[in-house]
Amino acid sequence: MKLLLLPFIFLASLHSYELNWIHNYEEAFVLAQKEQKNVYLFIGADNCRFCERFKDLTLSKKEVMKTLKENYIPLYLNRDQHKIPRHFVIQGVPRHYFLTPCGKVIHEDAGSREPAGFYDILDEVELKLDDD
Repeated sequence: MKLLLLPFIFLASLHSYELNWIHNYEEAFVLAQKEQKNVYLFIGADNCRFCERFKDLTLSKKEVMKTLKENYIPLYLNRDQHKIPRHFVIQGVPRHYFLTPCGKVIHEDAGSREPAGFYDILDEVELKLDDD
């Protein structure tokens, strides 16, 4: 019974962090093109302690969430529950992908990050965007 509740608890906790996470790949890109924003794809899994750590340490911070909300369409896909396009690596979660509104990968990373480390990733993404 506990295992059945974990996905719902996880999804509820994502919503509690003040982002309207999208859980459908195609929908995220329709919205990204409409709003002219890039997409932040967070791939997680059921029973992933590192995903939980990332949520607790980083996604629970209002300033992190504000930055994501302002600059990205947030897309969460659970490898155990959602359809994930084949070209994404789904092993070694959490996985982080930053994509253009057309789906081109700007940057990818893996692992749990504390806020400072996650901001470093966001800075890398911005540098890559500036180079294009």
